[in-house]
Amino acid sequence: MTPEPTGHLVPTSTGYDLVLTRTYRASVDDVWASVTEPERTARWFGPWRGEAAPGRTVEVQMAFEESAPWCPLLIEACEPPRRLAVSMQDEAGHWSMEALLAEAEGTTELRLVHHLTSTDQLGTTGPGWEYYLDMLTAAHTGGPRPDFADYYPAQKAYFESLA
Repeated sequence: MTPEPTGHLVPTSTGYDLVLTRTYRASVDDVWASVTEPERTARWFGPWRGEAAPGRTVEVQMAFEESAPWCPLLIEACEPPRRLAVSMQDEAGHWSMEALLAEAEGTTELRLVHHLTSTDQLGTTGPGWEYYLDMLTAAHTGGPRPDFADYYPAQKAYFESLA
């Protein structure tokens, strides 16, 4: 079964925000730990090392990418357990993102916002984030890991159509 894409594109004064949302039956503190603690991020994205604090750079391993590279990740803002803003630079370009969390009645919503200056790579970026967020869901629930082949190129046209 091919997963359905959920992302949407929001125009901003500096470009676009690609917004993807997932909901968890868990406390905001638990979901926050899933996106900030290196042993938990290792389960769905990759581990990180360094002294984490706003204005500091840590290294994150892109564990599920070819060759599993380590990349510098600047922590722009960290407001536990509600907001984490980071940016990184790699061979694919500059990435500026935020994880925004909100809890209501035992359910936590995670919104991943990828700030874009153009939509040129939307057809590859969107499916990638859908995959990683579903990896987070699988890690959080103990479910089976998704297969990237189910996301790309299957979701490419959907994301390109958002532009």
